[in-house]
Amino acid sequence: MAIPEAYQEHLPAGPSWLNKGDNGWQLTAATLVGIQSMPGLVILYASIVKKKWAVNSAFMALYAFAAVLICWVLVAYRMAFGDKLLPFWGKGAPSLGQKFLIDQAEVPESTHFYDNGTIETQMIKPFYPMASLVYFQFTFAAITMILLAGSVLGRMNIKAWMAFVPLWLIFSYTVGAFSLWGGGFLFHWGVIDYSGGYVIHLSSGIAGFTAAYWVGPRLKSDRERFPPNNVLLMLAGAGLLWMGWSGFNGGAPYAANIDASIAVLNTNICAATSLLVWTSLDAVFFGKPSVIGAVQGMMTGLVCITPGAGVVQSWAAIVMGILSGSIPWFSMMILHKKSTLLQKVDDTLGVFHTHAVAGLLGGLLTGLLAEPALCRLILPVTNSRGAFYGGNGGVQLLKQLVAALFVIGWNIVSTTVILLVIKIFIPLRMPEEQLMIGDDAVHGEEAYALWGDGEKYDPKKHGWHTSLFAEERPPAGFVNRATGVTVNL
Repeated sequence: MAIPEAYQEHLPAGPSWLNKGDNGWQLTAATLVGIQSMPGLVILYASIVKKKWAVNSAFMALYAFAAVLICWVLVAYRMAFGDKLLPFWGKGAPSLGQKFLIDQAEVPESTHFYDNGTIETQMIKPFYPMASLVYFQFTFAAITMILLAGSVLGRMNIKAWMAFVPLWLIFSYTVGAFSLWGGGFLFHWGVIDYSGGYVIHLSSGIAGFTAAYWVGPRLKSDRERFPPNNVLLMLAGAGLLWMGWSGFNGGAPYAANIDASIAVLNTNICAATSLLVWTSLDAVFFGKPSVIGAVQGMMTGLVCITPGAGVVQSWAAIVMGILSGSIPWFSMMILHKKSTLLQKVDDTLGVFHTHAVAGLLGGLLTGLLAEPALCRLILPVTNSRGAFYGGNGGVQLLKQLVAALFVIGWNIVSTTVILLVIKIFIPLRMPEEQLMIGDDAVHGEEAYALWGDGEKYDPKKHGWHTSLFAEERPPAGFVNRATGVTVNL
């Protein structure tokens, strides 16, 4: 029987190792993860903050997305997924050459061996080019950086942020990625981090909290009152984040296989459960459900399922959703108000609770609930299982705990050192006059032009209609009417 033309080998664009389905899904998954950041988190951050910080918050996310990509292909990708330099770090090198990018993708340090030196699991070699893998992993690095930004919105010096992004990517993110995914010591020990509960969420939550401590708090007036400037647009950003998570967890197996399907289903089950639990707790304890609370619950569910999305059963995803909708809720709504440390550190969007707490919770629950048959589909260490399934599951839970402590410790130290070095050259916090004004002082731009085509409110042009200008008198003959495109309300 003749092979259909679409599946015949057409070198060099269609080598024998290329699986078009896997490559198509991986590029799609990468794009979905990219959309979570740009425009997803750009929109969410711009909308969830006070109006005077909308532009600055969106810009911090936008800048990070672009800066991470350039640093990623220049040096960082191969520090995270290249040849071994140290047990927790790869050798940095560019990922820009044609020869490197068109070869079959591989993670060179991922071959897993038994104690006697024989191969237990072959090297990770997806059936698509290295270019697809480089781009896919970039989107994970970018969203980690943008999630971290949520802790320091509304006061971090934009120039300090511009310096912080490449330094944190290189000296913090790549260490966690190599250790857990790229063939580092935690990978070979058998720690389960299916799609970034530790590499992305625990690290961004801890690093964000640490950065918030060193940068300092917002103005007192901003801390006391920080209403979202556009709740509906915030929901649009949150929706992009939720739907993009199918690529986040569905792309983790590096193939369009059974495990990807399980992961996508579990991701949505856990997110929905967590959202409902968080909303119910808000309604019971505060008398009314909160839209912002629902978004927080959605987020904690997505984060919690991430370290185990492809290795737990769907009933376990519901259990994880119940816990991720309640434990981070308790830490944010109850514990936060009673803790001196949590009160002292101004974590603008509560990234510590939604990502660090939820990511740690997910990693430990994976150590309990990882199902042996599903583990065999994807994990390099044979006979992996959660403690719930007996056998060596108790050891797995211990591994998850030790890995979490490593990620927490490394991010506290690396983030602190990076910020203290930057502080020598650039102030970490904006000056008080910029903090008072916001976007207009920092960028010379404002989020909304409410008085015509880009004009700012000027009582001499637009009339005297509020108590703010009550001490001024309108000019003689002033008539309250529409003038051109400016409508006096």
